[in-house]
Amino acid sequence: METLPQIKQTLSEIDRRIPDALRVAMGIPFRHMPAPAAGVQHEAASFAAACLLQPCMPADAEPMECDGDCDMECDETPRDLRMEAASCCLPDHDEDMSFVHSEGGVVGVADGVGGFRRPGVDAAAFARALMANAFEAVVNAMPGATDVSPYGLLEGAYKEAVASRTSGGSTAVILSLVAGKTLKWAYIGDSAFAVFRDGKLLFRSYEQQRHFNCPFQLCVNGGSPVTKAAVGDIEVKEGDVVVVGTDGLFDNVFDMELQRIVQMGRMLGFSAKQLADVIAGAAYEASFTSNRDTPYSVESRIQCGTSFKCGKPDDITVVVSFIIVS
Repeated sequence: METLPQIKQTLSEIDRRIPDALRVAMGIPFRHMPAPAAGVQHEAASFAAACLLQPCMPADAEPMECDGDCDMECDETPRDLRMEAASCCLPDHDEDMSFVHSEGGVVGVADGVGGFRRPGVDAAAFARALMANAFEAVVNAMPGATDVSPYGLLEGAYKEAVASRTSGGSTAVILSLVAGKTLKWAYIGDSAFAVFRDGKLLFRSYEQQRHFNCPFQLCVNGGSPVTKAAVGDIEVKEGDVVVVGTDGLFDNVFDMELQRIVQMGRMLGFSAKQLADVIAGAAYEASFTSNRDTPYSVESRIQCGTSFKCGKPDDITVVVSFIIVS
């Protein structure tokens, strides 16, 4: 997690990584006016704009196949995959927590519930306990573990937190890459994840909420039972990108905006860390925008009949995982 003294520097670095084309496409304000650009810079910006505004492949295009006469090699040998993962956290109340264990192919995020925020109560404690307990379980299972169950991790982490009478409450999502090909998940509440393939949104988890802005949550008393966690799996391929985040991301960035950022990041050769930083930075700027819809303002209008257009300031945690060949 980035500490508060690092935030201004972090955001400044993120700001410089967001191309002008992405700002135009997403309506992100310019904080640094670009210097006069040389021709090659103009060309690069135009290329990025074309990539963002035009799909990489038409939606109805058939996948290219090798017919035996082409020069490409047809290698159908199954290859084990692994995660290359990194995170970025921009705190507001500093109640998010995450972990990355690339060797074990496991990542997780948790979001302390602000409703527990009052004098003498650490609203972040349950989120920290969940992630610390889950991470410890992954470490103890390594090396040699080939089937780390996200639900098993979540359930075990929850039981330990309850046994310790940990204060606060939390949402959570844990994902693991199992047997080098299957992405498994367990989540509860409104922390979420999305899987992208060839620059397109392939799968998106959906929030569990009692009602608008009141997510399912794990806590010692009165919360949702851990058995309410959503579980599932999906087969992944080399080149897939998995983005995991707390509601600070998904309340402020639409799915198609996130898709454009992932497309841009892959085309520009960003590392997992750079892409996590850019996604978090875009969500941060969107969280303070006004007169512009975000997922939060749209859902508020649908559920509560409000009329505002703005973002939602919050802790923002993003974990990006590249699925690559072992």
